[in-house]
Amino acid sequence: MKEVIKVEKLTKSYKELKAVDELSFSVKEKEIFGLLGPNGSGKTTTINCLLSLLNYDSGEISIFGEEMSPTKYHIKEKIGVVFQEVAVFDELTVRENIDYFCSLYIKDKKKRFEYVNDAIELVELTGFVNFKPKQLSGGLLRRLNIACGIAHKPKLIFLDEPTVAVDPQSRNHILEGIKKLNDNGATIIYTSHYMEEVEFLCDNILIIDKGKVIAKGSKEELKKLVGISLKANFEIDKMSNILLNKVKQFKNIVDATYEDGELFVSFEKTNNLGDFINFLHDNKVKYTKVYSELPTLNDVFLELTGKELRD
Repeated sequence: MKEVIKVEKLTKSYKELKAVDELSFSVKEKEIFGLLGPNGSGKTTTINCLLSLLNYDSGEISIFGEEMSPTKYHIKEKIGVVFQEVAVFDELTVRENIDYFCSLYIKDKKKRFEYVNDAIELVELTGFVNFKPKQLSGGLLRRLNIACGIAHKPKLIFLDEPTVAVDPQSRNHILEGIKKLNDNGATIIYTSHYMEEVEFLCDNILIIDKGKVIAKGSKEELKKLVGISLKANFEIDKMSNILLNKVKQFKNIVDATYEDGELFVSFEKTNNLGDFINFLHDNKVKYTKVYSELPTLNDVFLELTGKELRD
């Protein structure tokens, strides 16, 4: 597969702060690529450098096989950008908004009419074409924002937190629309704090923190970094500290905590769950319910970036 984006040793500083520190990665054609990191990790700075919206200190960025720069308009016209903040015109209708943004790239009116219709259909706004933005719900407004960014059928799309503050139904519509864009041949860079979305959409993932790469690979490859094969939680009315310490010493237990009537256990190997249940029976521990699940991308993210709050 061709490389659509190639970044080598990208560095960007703000006075004493290195926002991006010798960052290197590549994105292949028709890939949905997850760019993840906690607040202040350098994601937005990286994207702005890729789009030539920011000058950077050193490094190389190539898009579609060419070095990227602010004047490479023939490259920029192949790129669609949907930022987290909704950016549409309140005085224009849904159709007029999409048509305006599409007209920045597509001058042929007949072709643009077709493209606008395709974008409206993709984000399922057919019944709202004559509405103005203030008449739309948050979810519909997000879908309009996406339509405005992708109406010119770009080959490369940047989606920055496209589902922030929307209801579950709207989120599903948006995610399905992103899948359709990818199925139609678009390469997508996707940022989100919703790990379940990234797990659903992304082929490969890059996690950065403090401007540096801390992990990259497929979902499966990243999950292997955590060292957990299975998580389980048991609803238990009472558990003494003595018993909890015995649990922590049980074979292949990675972590165990007891809080508000629930015992949370992480296993290094999946086949330990049966043995652990026998251990609870032997120690006369009664539980009402038990849940088990495989590790998630959220586990990976928290393990690698820490659980402390970020501003």
